[in-house]
Amino acid sequence: MKANLVEHEIMPSIRQGAASAARLHPRSEVWRQVFDRRTPEERRTLPHIKRFMERLSGDRKFRTALSENVDNPRIVSACYGIEVDPMQILPLWCGDYVKYRFKSESAPWPLAVMWDEYVREMLRHRDLVRRQGEMSTINPRFHGWRERQIRRCNDELGELGTSIAHHTIAFELSEGCTVGCWFCGLSADRFKGYYEYSEEHAEFWRGVVGAASDMFGPAVRTGFCYWATDPSDNPDYDRFLFDFYQITGELPQTTTAAPLKDQALTRRVLELFERYGRVPNRFSVLSTKHLDQIHAAFSPEDLMGVELILQGKHGRTAKAVAGRVRERKEKLRATNKDEATLLPEGYPTTIACVSGFLVNMRQGRLQLVAPVPSSDRWPLGYRIVAQRFFRSPDEFREGLESIVDEHMFESPPPDLPIRFREDLQYEAGNGHFHLRSRNTEHWVLDGLVPISIGQQIACGAYTASELIMQVATDGASALAVADLLDQLYAAGVIEEDLDDFSLGRMG
Repeated sequence: MKANLVEHEIMPSIRQGAASAARLHPRSEVWRQVFDRRTPEERRTLPHIKRFMERLSGDRKFRTALSENVDNPRIVSACYGIEVDPMQILPLWCGDYVKYRFKSESAPWPLAVMWDEYVREMLRHRDLVRRQGEMSTINPRFHGWRERQIRRCNDELGELGTSIAHHTIAFELSEGCTVGCWFCGLSADRFKGYYEYSEEHAEFWRGVVGAASDMFGPAVRTGFCYWATDPSDNPDYDRFLFDFYQITGELPQTTTAAPLKDQALTRRVLELFERYGRVPNRFSVLSTKHLDQIHAAFSPEDLMGVELILQGKHGRTAKAVAGRVRERKEKLRATNKDEATLLPEGYPTTIACVSGFLVNMRQGRLQLVAPVPSSDRWPLGYRIVAQRFFRSPDEFREGLESIVDEHMFESPPPDLPIRFREDLQYEAGNGHFHLRSRNTEHWVLDGLVPISIGQQIACGAYTASELIMQVATDGASALAVADLLDQLYAAGVIEEDLDDFSLGRMG
């Protein structure tokens, strides 16, 4: 039995995760249970509470009207067609009562309690995506790589890291985007066209999804069909979704910033989810006017399965300092206006949510990507590990296989430099060493051989095989050192973003 030499605060158990995933129902079943267990009256009321909360978060005039009519707030909700009495949900909005939220004192407001329970269930559903990406049996090398990215993100990003779902694959069905959001964390290019659902393309698409399903098994169900694109830019989007569902058994989640651009398409997508999936979708709301238009076009019941991400200036959604927001900060800094753009500590630095493959169908491009904090090196908040191009489903499968073989290792590559991640602070101790990030502390035993292994890794002067030869005194110690390196590697504290490897081997 190998000793566990690395102790740290955030390190999910791979074995426990695998067992949990094996017991999971498809996400769509979990989503249905959220509603099926509720009474008809609760199912009528929840959409209106949700609409109230959307107005509360995204409309300053609504908040002002409530504060001016605290004694009779129903006047305000009625003006917006919201069929719920705000007095029955006081802990959700009134300052004198907000302190009771999530506490037993909120019991006199059962509708507020119902809403908070619903929010908790939605958060658990998000966490389910991460666990559904488990593939330790069907593709252990991809599984181990993805687990390392999860642990690294927890380390580097803290609370934001724990909220990232780490989807296994994302497909772009267009090239570029027509929306042009100023805050786009991915700096989407100008729109150049979409991937049409012709007979030839449909066959190609089904072959690609089938190849991914064969390689990743149920984990492919975490996939979705946009990235630096908007679903509304492809009028055939719903047809691609339905093919994905028929092959994998799950409908991909949809996020769009233009749900009103083609309302017929949007309604077809919502109908698909009503019939086959009911996994929550999302609309990005760009302004209060946009919120008004969305609420006018869709009833509270229509949007019960849609989360509204309130991105307008009166909304409360923090913009990630990545992509265009980062570009804007750099431009203002160049004109000595950086003071106005300073953001509080803890703001998100990426919107990337894929630890796996990014596929553009129009370009025939396949990339292996992983979330990282936005930086000069990776300004879009994700790292590109490898890239291939494909012209057929067979070439797509070959691209997947070659990337897994060449970039997803079970142990530190013996011929590459081995060093700790740059964000980690190394501190030597007596028979051990510490690695500290902003969010986690790792405590590692370091008495296997007379020379400090931690110090040698911190120097970064050796490859993994050279380090073992440098510090090991005999065969037994060499195995022990190799085992420690494996544990450090699995913990995600060894740097994998190596210039001479990540960029030099893209094909």
